[in-house]
Amino acid sequence: MTIVAFDFDGTLSDSEMTVLLGDRCGAADEMAAITERAMNDEIGYAKSLRERAALLEGLPEAEARAAFDEVELREGSAALIRALNDAGVTTAILTGGFKRGVAAALEKEGVSVDYIVSNELPIEDGELTGDVEGTLIEGTKDTALESLAGDVGVSMSETVAVGDGANDLPMLEVAGLPIGFDPKPAVEPACEVVVTSMAEVRDTLLAEGVLDRT
Repeated sequence: MTIVAFDFDGTLSDSEMTVLLGDRCGAADEMAAITERAMNDEIGYAKSLRERAALLEGLPEAEARAAFDEVELREGSAALIRALNDAGVTTAILTGGFKRGVAAALEKEGVSVDYIVSNELPIEDGELTGDVEGTLIEGTKDTALESLAGDVGVSMSETVAVGDGANDLPMLEVAGLPIGFDPKPAVEPACEVVVTSMAEVRDTLLAEGVLDRT
């Protein structure tokens, strides 16, 4: 049994949820700038996430839902998830992004994963509050991956992590096989393998015996 844990924004998806949400309230450019600083490890992830959530205060729930419906999986992501599920590999998404967007993208492709660890944007009176809640604000992805490994009953050496940004560093540093998906410069040194497509992720997993050549 193996766990393959994916980051979402920038990895399984080439969408950026906070930017899509920001488009709905005229804050996309500011969102993108904060996101880029966070992914390059120039600002703490929790601070960056709270700053981005604050820009969304007052966004109607219907607009947020429409933004989440725009989130899409990257080419090849759905096929890879299906292959892993069919092979009996435990699949997980560990993201500082938001469960609604992840769920919308998976549902669109008709695929599912075993675990989603993510954050939420609370709503009051039909509008986003500007706050953010969840285990991956202050919590880190290494702890999340270690917890999943314990639940599934595998050693950390049997885990695979795939990510691109600074908030993925903790899980990349503890995973048995850390795969960087077009990683930021600050992240690449922690990656055993660097790829730029889901086809290359699949090839890596085939080479490592995580997937069988059938």
